Amino acid sequence: MKYLITFLISMLPIVELRGAIPYGIGFGLDILPVILISVVGNLLPIPFLILFGGKVLNWFAKFPKLGKPFRKILEIGEKKVAKMHKTLFWGLFLFVAIPLPGTGAWTGALISILLGLKLRKCFPPIVLGVLGAGAIMLTLSVVAKGLFEALI
Repeated sequence: MKYLITFLISMLPIVELRGAIPYGIGFGLDILPVILISVVGNLLPIPFLILFGGKVLNWFAKFPKLGKPFRKILEIGEKKVAKMHKTLFWGLFLFVAIPLPGTGAWTGALISILLGLKLRKCFPPIVLGVLGAGAIMLTLSVVAKGLFEALI
């Protein structure tokens, strides 16, 4: 059951594997399955987001009142995110890999949508970024658990 919860946590926006790995490690689950489940769960929704997210954003943006935040997102994409074309691969990779709030695979997918990127161009740096974030979170989780256990 805890593996399933780890998997579901890794699929959540914002939390992603940054929450799933510490959860799994904290509850004493085996490291290798936690990593595999977290990475797969984090990446599973991304192709669907990239393929259909732009259509959803544009559809919601058409509504007068409800569409305001969606229009704002599209506006930000046109103005600021479009500057990433020159450093796309490494920029997207680093953005996804750094485990901070507001970064991650979901936001990387949103950036890809706003840039109008095809799945084959943006998915590899997102995958590598998720693997990098997973390595960072695994290291931090194992060290934190060891320190916690040493104090108790």
